[in-house]
Amino acid sequence: MPLATADIDFLRDLVAKHSGNVIAPRQVYMLEQRLAPLAGTVGLGDVTALVAKLRATNDRSLSKQVAEAVTVNETSFFRDMHVFEALRKSVIPDLMKKNEKSKEIRLWCAACSSGQEPYSIAMVIREHFPQLANWKVSITATDLSEEMLAKSRSGSYSQLEVNRGLPVKSLVRYFERKGSHWNAKRELSDLIDYRRLNLTTAWPFLGQFDIIFIRNVLIYFDQSTKADILSRMRRSMRSDGYLFIGAAETTIGLNVPFKRTEIDATVCYRPCS
Repeated sequence: MPLATADIDFLRDLVAKHSGNVIAPRQVYMLEQRLAPLAGTVGLGDVTALVAKLRATNDRSLSKQVAEAVTVNETSFFRDMHVFEALRKSVIPDLMKKNEKSKEIRLWCAACSSGQEPYSIAMVIREHFPQLANWKVSITATDLSEEMLAKSRSGSYSQLEVNRGLPVKSLVRYFERKGSHWNAKRELSDLIDYRRLNLTTAWPFLGQFDIIFIRNVLIYFDQSTKADILSRMRRSMRSDGYLFIGAAETTIGLNVPFKRTEIDATVCYRPCS
């Protein structure tokens, strides 16, 4: 039996409250699709029973699991390759000049999903910038979902996953075959630190970053939430830093302290002076 309208509205409100993710009417099919396995895991017959328990108990742990379960986790290696070309050709060389004294470059991948983005960045660094071997280079990768963070930390990907965007040369060089999966080598994983973080709530002090990636996640938030997240990211970014958002995302209509900048075929955002 399809979910009742009242139950759909309840779940949409719950997800928005706990993750900021706005489930559009055209996406409501995801609720039953993604919550049915969770209902079974917690010993309930179906999603209707799950909603009934949430209404009756206001279980925060279960609410968190619901919010995480319906979060979109679509990603791939080197997604939008031109972004990684901009890193290689312009962004990292520029930061190497500016940070010559500190010999430090800090990156943040927000909403990292299953980890392909931070691993892609790590491959760019290892492949093209051997001179950074004696620098302090770190990639902080955060996500709302503990399940996705566990997947990212494992660095283990199926053949189907590595077939999505990962060049064979990079696969052979930076991954090891383990049964039916490919595991990232330590030279990549040593660069990455994983943390759970909800972008819509106050986050702990993470320091100042040179580069922030928050790609293909802002589209799921309303305008005020987008503006709030980006304004707080500015406070976590050095004055000469670089912000990358998704190709289908924009800061138009948002009063945020960034200016649009083009690097070849790539658009990024720089802090306003």
